[in-house]
Order: sequence, then structure tokens, then C-alpha cells
Amino acid sequence: MNSELNQDRDVGDFDVEDVDDGDLVVGLDVGGTRTRAVLASARDGSPRGEGTAGPGNALTVPVPQLADHLAEAVAQAVPERLRGRVVAVTGGFAGASRTAADEPGRLRAHSALSAALRRLGIPAASVEICSDIEAAFASAPGHPTDGLALVAGTGAVAARITGRVCTTTAGGDGWLLGDDGSGFWIGRAAVRAALRMADGRGGPTALAVAVGRALGLPGDVLPDDVLSADVLSADVLPYDAEGAAPEWPRGQREAYRMHLLPAVMAQPPVHLARLAPLVAEAARDKDAVAEAILEEAADQLALIVGALEPRPGERIVATGGLLGPDGPLTAPLTARLHPLGLTLDWVADGSQGAVALARLSI
Repeated sequence: MNSELNQDRDVGDFDVEDVDDGDLVVGLDVGGTRTRAVLASARDGSPRGEGTAGPGNALTVPVPQLADHLAEAVAQAVPERLRGRVVAVTGGFAGASRTAADEPGRLRAHSALSAALRRLGIPAASVEICSDIEAAFASAPGHPTDGLALVAGTGAVAARITGRVCTTTAGGDGWLLGDDGSGFWIGRAAVRAALRMADGRGGPTALAVAVGRALGLPGDVLPDDVLSADVLSADVLPYDAEGAAPEWPRGQREAYRMHLLPAVMAQPPVHLARLAPLVAEAARDKDAVAEAILEEAADQLALIVGALEPRPGERIVATGGLLGPDGPLTAPLTARLHPLGLTLDWVADGSQGAVALARLSI
């Protein structure tokens, strides 16, 4: 396969009726929140179809469920009449790596993807598994072979890529042990800030209302819909002699906590990432607590990149909703990387990189 990989067309530009008689490939970007499949021409990489489904972290999603999500996304991307022409499939999976043939995430991802392809009757001769960060790096213009990659979405991880293979990583240790600066980390910080406001340890923040609403708490336990400007500008809530804040009485705050905790515990922990946009919205409205959360998140991502000992001017391919053109961490992280001579080269996801890697496998 020619290594000059064309990526001039957007996925949305295809018309499946225009598909020629050539071979086809499928690239998958399989992350902690979403699975995306892209069908493309094996000859020039031009997109022919796409599909999406649920999350696919290879270490946390059970293999049967992962296979279901993969089959759903691929079925949307590849019309039944074209499935016999798919010659290569490459998936970039969160939770998987190419560091060893027996790496658990890699084995789980390969098992699930193989099952999904059998279910759909896709006879691809090449089925390859890589990490989502390798796929994201390969999605950059020119499909680079060497440099740095940073993923900041539901999770957060940075990696050094050599010969299109991840050779060193920092961060990315999952919601329990790491992923500092990620969407999960930000969402958890939002809940922690709301709980601290409620029990009197933290300053006032609009996140208490936003988090409570997002988690379906009863309206009668929420603080006032709009806290007064003087309260929001204070360092701590103005408690009265009885230890209650006039805007949010003590009994109401205790009821808030008693409803919030089970609402959080009833969901998988990673679902806290869905609260990250609430922090970005509150920060745009100059909520001091939300602004501090985002600044700390940017600090954490800068530390992750710095752990890889980047060289001045080295390319950093970045992906994930936190770092896009409108991402809440783009500006603060850019400011932190500038003194190191580093700039971010953002890509939407790893699906086009997975297509490129699939073409290279032929």
C-alpha cells in the first residue's frame, strides 16, 4: 500500500451510491464515551460511510457489550452489499495497546472486534488493534510517524509515538487511579465542589444548582436558582449565628447532600465526565470555583505532557472534547505549553488515523 495517504475529503462528503468497485477498509475510534466507525476507499482513503455507537474502553466495557457496540457502529458505516469488499479493519481502542501481544486490553478488543465482524459477515484479511492515542496521532495532517500525542476527553493520557507506535506514556491510569485533568476528573471536581458548598467547607458556586439539576435532585433541595452576586463573589458562604446560609438553609443543604450522594453512586463512575460541560459553562459566567477547576485541570495536562520530556518545537497532536477549537482547556493549556516551545495540533478523533493504519496494513 502506498504510504502517501490522502485525507482531503471530510467524512460527511461521501455518497454511498458513488462507491467504486475497489477494496474498502474500516477505521474505528473506540473511546470511553463513543465508538465511531468510518468506511473508506482502500485506494485513496476517501470516506464512504460512518456509524456511531456506545462506549468501548477495552478494559472496562464487558467483551459482549463491546462487541455489540462495535457491530452497531460498523453496521451503520458499511451497507450490507459492501461488506464483502472490506479487506482491512483497524481499531484504535481506549484501554488497549500494541506494547505486547498478550496485553489484556488488546486481547479483549481483538476478541470483541473479531466477533462483531463475524456477526456482520465482513471477511477482512487484516484485523489490527492499536491504542486510541496511536490512532489519534495518525489522524494529523500528513499522518506523522513520530512525535507526541495528548488525549483529553473522558480520560487523559499523553504518549510519545515512534514509528506510529506508542513507546512511552504518562497519565491514562483510569478513573480510579489517574486521568488527571480529564472530563471525568473535572466532573468529579464539580460534584466535590457542590458537596463542599453544601456542608460548609467550600465557597459558593453555581455548580451546586447545575450538578443537582443534572443528577435529577428534587427542586426543593436545591439552592436558589440564581445566587446573588454578592454571595458568588464571597470567599465563603455568609453563615449566620445559627450556622446557616440565608440563601441556602442548613436543613435544605443537608437534604441536598443526602439526595446527591446516592444519585452519583447509582451510575458508573465514568459517567461523571458528563458533568464537565457544566463546569465550562459556569466558568464562562465567571464562577470562581469553576474557573479554578479548569485551571487545575490545565495544570494536570501540562504535567502529563512535561513527563514525556518534550523537545522545543516538537509536534503535539491533541484530541478530545476538552482541547478542540472551543474546548475549555485549549487556551489555558496552550499558555502553559508556550514557554516550552510547544503548540497543539488538534484532530477531531482517531477514526481517520485508524483508516490510514488500516490502509498501511494491506
